[in-house]
Amino acid sequence: MPAVDPARIRNVAVIGHRGTGKTSLTEALLYSAGEINRKGTVEQGSTVADYEEDEKKRQHSISSSLCHLSWRERKVNLIDTPGDPSFHADTIASLRVVEGAIMVVNAPSGVEVQHERLWGYCEDNGVSRLIFVNMMDRERADFHGVVDQLQESFGQGAVAAQLPIGAENDFRGIVDLVSLKAYIYDGGKASQEAVPDDMAGEIEEYRERLMDAIAENDDAVMEKYLEGEELSNEELMAALKAGVAAGTVFPVGAGCAIRTIGADLMLDLMIDAIPSPARRGPVVAIDADTEEEIELAGKPDGPLAAFVFKTMADPFSGRINAFRVFSGVLKSDSNVYNSASKTKERIGQLLQFQGKESQAIDALGPGDIGAVAKLKATDTGDTLCQDSQKIVFPPLKLPHPVMSFAVEPKSKGDEEKIGTSLKRLQEEDPTLVVKRDPQTNELIISGMSQVHVEVVVGRMKERFGVEVDLKPPRVPYLETIRKSAKAQGKYKKQTGGRGQYGDCWLEVTPLEHGAGFEFIDKVVGGAIPKGFIQAVEKGVIEFMKEGDLSGSPLVDMSVTVYDGSHHPVDSSEMAFKIAASMGMRKAVAEANPVILEPIMSVQVTVPEENVGDVIGDMNSRRGKVLGMEPKGKNSQVNAEVPLAEMLSYMPDLRSMTSGRGDYTMEFLRYDEVPAHLSRKIIEQVQAEKEES
Repeated sequence: MPAVDPARIRNVAVIGHRGTGKTSLTEALLYSAGEINRKGTVEQGSTVADYEEDEKKRQHSISSSLCHLSWRERKVNLIDTPGDPSFHADTIASLRVVEGAIMVVNAPSGVEVQHERLWGYCEDNGVSRLIFVNMMDRERADFHGVVDQLQESFGQGAVAAQLPIGAENDFRGIVDLVSLKAYIYDGGKASQEAVPDDMAGEIEEYRERLMDAIAENDDAVMEKYLEGEELSNEELMAALKAGVAAGTVFPVGAGCAIRTIGADLMLDLMIDAIPSPARRGPVVAIDADTEEEIELAGKPDGPLAAFVFKTMADPFSGRINAFRVFSGVLKSDSNVYNSASKTKERIGQLLQFQGKESQAIDALGPGDIGAVAKLKATDTGDTLCQDSQKIVFPPLKLPHPVMSFAVEPKSKGDEEKIGTSLKRLQEEDPTLVVKRDPQTNELIISGMSQVHVEVVVGRMKERFGVEVDLKPPRVPYLETIRKSAKAQGKYKKQTGGRGQYGDCWLEVTPLEHGAGFEFIDKVVGGAIPKGFIQAVEKGVIEFMKEGDLSGSPLVDMSVTVYDGSHHPVDSSEMAFKIAASMGMRKAVAEANPVILEPIMSVQVTVPEENVGDVIGDMNSRRGKVLGMEPKGKNSQVNAEVPLAEMLSYMPDLRSMTSGRGDYTMEFLRYDEVPAHLSRKIIEQVQAEKEES
């Protein structure tokens, strides 16, 4: 199978708020195009796009799914994307490789929280948009109300290109406002019929709105329109296509995906309105050798440049990388260069996916989307090119994880299997962060939400047979001292034979924040032989790993050994290590020890109406609000907050802002824990010790 002409390709992502019917629409599009002969349902777990077991169980998409169809002699690459914000990394990556998106809106619910966020992602990537108002057969379905909401949220460019015939139980067809044809559906099949007489006024009103919107994108059309001349369908579609490509017109269609009403008209609109890769224009990349920007025209004879936007871990085929070719032609059984990992890769058999099923293909040209298995050093976000012309695409801008859990194996000896399985899952999911906390020694999984982490744990069990428990991570407290103190550490043990003897005098002194640890030797006259001074230092360092208040490391102090004594026979390194530890325990206890907690720099982005709630909540979390600044249509609240108060912040923020809020945070410094909270921490640590 040769590479497809880029002018005959349409790349489209299906996006929308969770529960709007994106996967059902994808299924309806595939069925209408004849790619599948039996239409599955999300409820039965039988759709092409949602094939993972956890997707079937939860009845919503967790990963993006690659599909394709042929319509009017055009190849359409469809990507069904997750609507839950926990899994938006896949959606963001998908929008990087398409020219168009169908935003699916629930007719009874209208514009919802994630629609606004997804709209922003489309704008960031220059993606053209169509809108499909789904579930027109449901109670309280209100097409006109949804169009009004769309215009309020996204501007006057969101105009109806179709009108529903009937609503709720009476929904049965669609009027195309460009061709002025009516289609009545029976069993998912459309028949053209006369436009209902009772819709004449409604059609005239909405067609005029559509004409106003699209005429602005073509001077000739605008002139004829203003002079009252009749415009042909071809002229209208050309102006509509120009408006969609320019991001000034967003045609709104109607339908019911489950009943396959409107899917065929949406396919027509995709072919007519969404620009092909050939029409997209040059794509900006970077020359890896010179680090200068270059423009790729998207031609078959151009330099090879393919962007990897998704990685799948298949239990049989191993790792599979999905990519979009932006320039040149990629062929099966060829060699390429990965400009990110700086390694050569051998391309085996190229594939195109229909959900979980794959089909072998010979080549992929500019604008096309496909996949390849068993690349050794290629991850999501990498660029495949030729060694003779190294090209790099800008990295994906993905959200940072905001929810962390400590992981413990249910079965002893599973630690290695946990590490292996998490590494494989990280290849699939760039927003999953796994690390071991050096202070608490806990293995920490960080994700976009609790649901996100729970899905990861479920996949560990399903794919790798590893079961784990999740618990809130321990806060990495530290301890320090507030004043100087001196103490003697003396270890003396006499047995039948050789005894043990070590004796040292230590002084501990506080240092400024972040200074760490300093050891000073001021012993004179050989009171402690030089050979044992190092043992004293080792004993001090060993003690500082775990303070007596919270069991946390001691920091920001200097320790001076200034006197002591030794025994010519009984003294040993071990004796002086123990003596130093004993002296440290006494000295630190006298030096007003305190617990330190990590303070985070937090940026919360919320709609203007939620700013007061967020500030009040920050104050209740012992936060210090530093100020506000505009962030697009929203406001950003900047604050400093203890990490202990932020471990479960995201669910609370979503509740406060109806899902519209986002936040990022990073470590800033350590501060002293207030006395009343310090007592609680100490009591908790003591209780845990007694329990263990």
